[in-house]
Amino acid sequence: MNNVFVIGPFVLPYALLLVFAAVALSLFVGQRMARKAGVEVEPVLWKTLLVGVVVARLAFVWEFRSAYLASPLDMLDIRDGGWSATAGFVGAWLFALSQHGRRPALRRPLRFALLTGSVIWLAGSIALSVRPDAGQELPELSFASLDGQKVSLTQFKGQPTVVNLWATWCPPCVREMPVLRQAQIDYPDVNFVFVNQRESVDRVDAWLKARQLPLRNMLLDVNGQTAAAFKQRALPMTLFFDAKGRLVNTRIGELSSATLTERLAELRR
Repeated sequence: MNNVFVIGPFVLPYALLLVFAAVALSLFVGQRMARKAGVEVEPVLWKTLLVGVVVARLAFVWEFRSAYLASPLDMLDIRDGGWSATAGFVGAWLFALSQHGRRPALRRPLRFALLTGSVIWLAGSIALSVRPDAGQELPELSFASLDGQKVSLTQFKGQPTVVNLWATWCPPCVREMPVLRQAQIDYPDVNFVFVNQRESVDRVDAWLKARQLPLRNMLLDVNGQTAAAFKQRALPMTLFFDAKGRLVNTRIGELSSATLTERLAELRR
């Protein structure tokens, strides 16, 4: 499984790289055609992109408004990956069409630029949706818990399971822990399993006690076997398995209450 591109300490989701590619090609096509027509299309394209991004975020925030109302500032934290792609796509096109009618000289370059970007984004999204890891099962790995008991990941089959790979030195891991802790309380029908990566029991235990986070199912993967099993090294990584133990979704990066709610709703369908 590899839905991110890793360069040293930097982790870039392929979905984000796809957006960059769609924007770049859209600008290239639009500017090329605009020069021939003697007009400037770039400002309109950037405004279109901005409208699409804002609409995508606002639509997601509105859909999960109850989660964001508990912590309003989280609405501004786009690191949680909360976007409504469909709403953003429609919003961008509606804005572009409004400009299309007001400025006849821009019609052709604007239309072709948007079509180029849309085709690239749609084709890429379809390609990314074909997940080679879909259906991958909970690995047959066993780890020690904080009290020294040996726990197998496969024992959590039978109900939906969320496996969170984390470390105490990872800032986004630290930020999302209270969200996961609350979810463990709110969703008793879902297993939440925390697999610490490559740290000692003393360090993890001290860290949890200092923050008063009494998490259940805290396991110690001192050799990083879980990350290796899923061919990832980026943290945090959260894996969502159905009741049969089959992987159905993955999140690389920080989760907010809203984005976790979204994925849990999909998991429990």
